[in-house]
Amino acid sequence: MQTEEIQEQKLVKSDFKQEVIKDYKIAVTSRECSLLGRREVLTGKAKFGIFGDGKEIPQLAWARAFENGDFRSGYYRDQTFMMAIGELTIEQFFAGLYANTDIKEEPMSAGRQMGGHFATHSLNEDGSWKRLIDQKNSSADISPTAGQMPRLLGLAQASKVYRHNDLIPEDNGFSNKGNEVAWGTIGNASTSEGHFWESFNAAGVLQVPMVISVWDDEYGISVHARHQTTKESISKIQAGFQRDNEDAGFEIMTVKGWDYVELVETYEKASKIAREEHVPVLIHVQELTQPQGHSTSGSHERYKNEDRLDWERTYDCNVQFRKWLLDNEFATDDELSAIEKDIKKQVRDGKKAAWSAFINPIVQERDAVLPLLENVASQSADGVFIKPMIENLKSTKEPIRKEILETVRKTLRYTLKENNEAITALNQWLNSYSREIQNKYSSHLYSESAQAATKIEAVAPQYDESSEEVDARLIMRDNFDAIFASQPNTMIFGEDAGEIGDVNQGLEGMQEKYGELRVSDTGIREATILGQGIGLAMRGLRPIAEIQYLDYLLYCLQIMSDDLATVQYRTAGRQKAPLIIRTRGHRLEGIWHSGSPMGGIINSVRGIHVLV
Repeated sequence: MQTEEIQEQKLVKSDFKQEVIKDYKIAVTSRECSLLGRREVLTGKAKFGIFGDGKEIPQLAWARAFENGDFRSGYYRDQTFMMAIGELTIEQFFAGLYANTDIKEEPMSAGRQMGGHFATHSLNEDGSWKRLIDQKNSSADISPTAGQMPRLLGLAQASKVYRHNDLIPEDNGFSNKGNEVAWGTIGNASTSEGHFWESFNAAGVLQVPMVISVWDDEYGISVHARHQTTKESISKIQAGFQRDNEDAGFEIMTVKGWDYVELVETYEKASKIAREEHVPVLIHVQELTQPQGHSTSGSHERYKNEDRLDWERTYDCNVQFRKWLLDNEFATDDELSAIEKDIKKQVRDGKKAAWSAFINPIVQERDAVLPLLENVASQSADGVFIKPMIENLKSTKEPIRKEILETVRKTLRYTLKENNEAITALNQWLNSYSREIQNKYSSHLYSESAQAATKIEAVAPQYDESSEEVDARLIMRDNFDAIFASQPNTMIFGEDAGEIGDVNQGLEGMQEKYGELRVSDTGIREATILGQGIGLAMRGLRPIAEIQYLDYLLYCLQIMSDDLATVQYRTAGRQKAPLIIRTRGHRLEGIWHSGSPMGGIINSVRGIHVLV
């Protein structure tokens, strides 16, 4: 062998060694965050914790296949992945746990969601779009299990639209000719949910570039897979979806969650299939563990026997990865121990920094009002009752805003019949503080950008004696025609919306004129019709989701309420999904077909403009 070849092989091995050691450092960092995060909850600094321990290694493999422009739609175990793509630091992890309301400290949700809910910023501070094609993207998580699946379908479908809609400029900032993959994650137990099945079937029909990872640790909280899934295996029962030479479908893969090499190969293969062929893929990641159980709400020792617990300790993916590194001489035990010791310190320091960033502004707010409170107490006839409250607030080392406001309001109630400059000053402080703090918790329920619907001027209809009287459906049809002609990124889809032009002919002739890509029929699956709309809108398209009748809206009300209505709020204005939902009904003919669940709709979807 030539000297140059030997040197090249050594270089390749050296580069590979650096990469796998880097992955090990991320895995250890993520695990230490989980371990310390649980302690922070149990000591009262955070309310609840649900972590990604036991899922680290498959997420590292996934991150290697994830490219700029791709989107994630996942659930609350994906912290390692977010760290691996450079979108989650130690400090940000703990800022999320503490619910820091400063979006600079906690960019996932500005404290509006519990820890483990991840997002990237699709919008600039002024509400304008970023170039999503130049960054790695995560749609904002929601808590309801499987609720992330319908949106995943739309995120994947967007790539298909961008690849085949020639009217959209190539340099659009959202897509590189449809070469993006939408990656979804879900726990094995959550695959029992209807949203998973509906989304899975729809993806097979639409043939979109979607990869679903099922993290399988055999349990859903305390309930074993034998109570969750036929044959105890989602990949076995989905085998009928496997594509073959005659029929389109899914590519279905299985892989052990502790096998680093096999995982990397599997995710590379899945990425290539989905990205190039626009074929959906299921990766069933098996033999995963829960080192700390499901969450901080309980202990898994209550429902797992010692044999299972012993197996989990042995096949913990981090333990197996460490063993693989040693067996293949990528590092010595001393070297790995030194890495682990250093990371423990980094995580402790990051946790302390995150806590300081969270608590110090509140302490400053408390210290600012103490002189005002003491001034009121010194002049009030009820000062003897007020002073103990002030001392209690002053002695609290780690106050919360609720305690500050309670002390101020109780003080003002004691002094209701009094009137002096000190009380006036305290009232002014309370009004100013309430306005400032309220915005930290309540902004962006609706759009606050220049593109907000409420900032668009209304165009009043004009009539004269020569105005022709026509069916309302023709007015709607001509309106859609004008929209589709002028806006190439608009599209509509729903039951009977395509070939026959909807059941009331409001889309008559539109599919023939604009094609099946933009005016299309769907199956009877309202949740994923809405999910298509959310995902497409998140990627810069302007979809219109057609729900055939008002009653049928109840099938998708959960994700309307938990996902679409809150997307701007739960990202503090850093993501949006400008979606129009079109439906009909309100005929008041009883509960059997086209009733009127308007009360439920209006009260469940604050964050969506409801027009009748």
